[in-house]
Amino acid sequence: MGPAVTDGSADPRTARTRARLRAALLAACEERPLDRVGVAQVARGAGVGRATFYLHYDDLHALAVDACAEIVTRAVDALHAWDGAPPGPDDPPAPLGALLVEIEARAPVYRSLLREGGGGPLGELLHAELRQRSLGELRARRPADPGQDLTASAVAALFTGVLADWVHGRTSATPALLAARIWRMLLAVHATARLTDGTP
Repeated sequence: MGPAVTDGSADPRTARTRARLRAALLAACEERPLDRVGVAQVARGAGVGRATFYLHYDDLHALAVDACAEIVTRAVDALHAWDGAPPGPDDPPAPLGALLVEIEARAPVYRSLLREGGGGPLGELLHAELRQRSLGELRARRPADPGQDLTASAVAALFTGVLADWVHGRTSATPALLAARIWRMLLAVHATARLTDGTP
């Protein structure tokens, strides 16, 4: 059974093969949606056989999740790229804007991996990782606050959903403007959560 995400294998051959498969999948997604990409196409692009593919991954979805792991880590880090108190509403973290520039440049890939509404392998992994990171930081910074699980869910859903709508053209904004708007909305979620007592 292949891992869902890169496991940092110490075997350099394994690492190289998985890297080639990830690159081949992303290249294929430049040209067509993920649901129209086949294992044979990816294996051929990576220069390996189908049997080798299945030594590393159960299916294309598992490979897609692995291929999304790096961008998800960068997205989560970009939203937490500050020390001490978070920046104000007019000062989104610089890595967030830079990340959105990169995503816009490779929009066909991200449209393939991040479905409208925030689904797909990228959306699922991004939501899960961002929620986990947000919940961990909330518990560390404000351990006595109620409703932290709801706040973390709101943060993850907001960012994942807005990003999905943006890459699918359902909302129009430059990367810089989108970063600013997302940052204001995320700060508003946190501010609203602090004003409540955690009850419905």
